[in-house]
Amino acid sequence: MRNIVIVTTCLLTTPALGQGKSFTLDAPEVLVENGFLKHLLPRFSLKTGIRITVEAAPADAAFGAEGTPVFQEDDRVWHFSKTDGPHTDAFFEWLTSDVGKRTIAGFKVDGLALYDPDVRIDAAVVATETDGDAALGEDISLTVCGRCHVVSDKNRMNAIGSSPSFALLRSFPDWLERFETFYVLKPHAAFTQVNDVTEPFPDHLPSPIAPIEVTLEQIDAIAAYVNSIKPADLGAPLTSN
Repeated sequence: MRNIVIVTTCLLTTPALGQGKSFTLDAPEVLVENGFLKHLLPRFSLKTGIRITVEAAPADAAFGAEGTPVFQEDDRVWHFSKTDGPHTDAFFEWLTSDVGKRTIAGFKVDGLALYDPDVRIDAAVVATETDGDAALGEDISLTVCGRCHVVSDKNRMNAIGSSPSFALLRSFPDWLERFETFYVLKPHAAFTQVNDVTEPFPDHLPSPIAPIEVTLEQIDAIAAYVNSIKPADLGAPLTSN
């Protein structure tokens, strides 16, 4: 039976780690036993204040054979998969950032680097069939999504840095599902209305910010636009749903 290991360090008891900022991570024993997680996780926690507890599945995120490739050991590619959430999203973005890659490459066993963050996978990007007007989708995206997300270079300086860009989201294997159902995913459900689909906000619970109002046709157009853009280069193969 696999042991459940909780990664602890003095860094995780500092005031920088806010209460409630945490998630669980499932990882194979080899990543625990060779010290990689003790090298990796505290550095992320010190940077972000997000605590990661390693435990057996089901967990909020996992290293394994499924998901997005994030580092490589000889011919073995390690993948990262996760549930939706700001903390797991932050860890994924950190892993694929320059700082995260340097941290992965900096882990050594007997003086030798064990993992290569520049995953080498020869795979073609497969376009997903979508219905909708991509040109209209770009306009709608810039109008209703661009106040938080980087949609393209046209709003790169006006978005919120903590929100994933469209190019990053396009690199996820489930990107189409995310865009087609974004209005029910946190935090969008609190301020998004879809004509003839969602219920009006209760009078006593109005939208906390200026609401977004879209139609299903506009959502199809957004998906068509996203399908046309170049995914962020994370070394991950993209497959159609």
